[in-house]
Amino acid sequence: MNFASDNTGPVHPNVMAALIAANTGYALPYGGDDLTAQTIQNIRDLFEAPDAAVFLVSLGTAANSLILATLSQPWETVFCHTVAHIHEDECNAPEFYSGGTKLTLVPGPEAKMTAENLRRSILAEETRGVHGPQRGPVSLTQATERGTIYSLKEIQEISATAEEFGLPVHMDGARFANAVQSLGCSAAEMTWKSGVDAVTFGGTKNGLMAVEAVIFFNPKHAWEFELRRKRGAHLFSKHRFLAAQMQSYLAGDLWLDMAKKSNDASARLIQGLKQIPEVQIDFEPQANIIFAQWARAAHQRLHAAGAQYYVMAGDHTTGPSNELLPARLVTDWSTTPKNVDKFLDILRG
Repeated sequence: MNFASDNTGPVHPNVMAALIAANTGYALPYGGDDLTAQTIQNIRDLFEAPDAAVFLVSLGTAANSLILATLSQPWETVFCHTVAHIHEDECNAPEFYSGGTKLTLVPGPEAKMTAENLRRSILAEETRGVHGPQRGPVSLTQATERGTIYSLKEIQEISATAEEFGLPVHMDGARFANAVQSLGCSAAEMTWKSGVDAVTFGGTKNGLMAVEAVIFFNPKHAWEFELRRKRGAHLFSKHRFLAAQMQSYLAGDLWLDMAKKSNDASARLIQGLKQIPEVQIDFEPQANIIFAQWARAAHQRLHAAGAQYYVMAGDHTTGPSNELLPARLVTDWSTTPKNVDKFLDILRG
């Protein structure tokens, strides 16, 4: 009953097999190997973007931060939601890698910025001449940190607003596969066809060991990103082991299969939670993350039974037994119906 994070889940056996297969003989380092070249082509094919500049890094933090550094100048600001991952969970890495670019937080319901709020935030900048920050990239977290998803229409409206001001759009796709599977669209439709300029195509949270793809749909950014990746200490020497993971991820649409299993487990969990009167749902989940509240006594039962998840506020060990405490539950590709049902049974008491 581990619902702590999709980061806690195992690596898919196909990925482990691909790593073992790659561990034979010799190959050129730093991405000069044939496996990397083929993987890059596979990603271009997936995104229907034959001219895209594609790179592999091991961490989502590196992918997001290096993309934003490439798309911005140190005197600019990045527009993102108030609970965007780059704001809440990157330890100021975007600001660090960009040499000082700040973040401007854009509000919006369900953890999503709106085009209207973005326009308002953009207009509020560049009002103090040389004394204030200049307008920079727009960054979307898809799926969001609260388990919601931007629709294609919402992405298009935000991208159109950014384009009016000549600003590029970045998508933090750490849970990209979960969003695509939920929307039933293609990778291209959720990115460049909706106005996105660069994307972090995540894999680590969806059954890979440690690899994320960086994709610029305009290849003019390629050389600068290469330099920033090297300078930022994120150019792997034995690069084929990144490529092996990503290639197996794409083979036979494994990335979508794992995302479907993760999303289906979440749907089963949320269906059960909604049938328990004492449970309060904070956000309507659309991917594999659930935020809900229930009584401290139920938290105590679950933890005593070995359930793993985050209690987001308060101490579940002491206090009134009927006090509601918020929790975050995250499913992954290996979450089983048996563990979901067991969790629900204990929660019901």
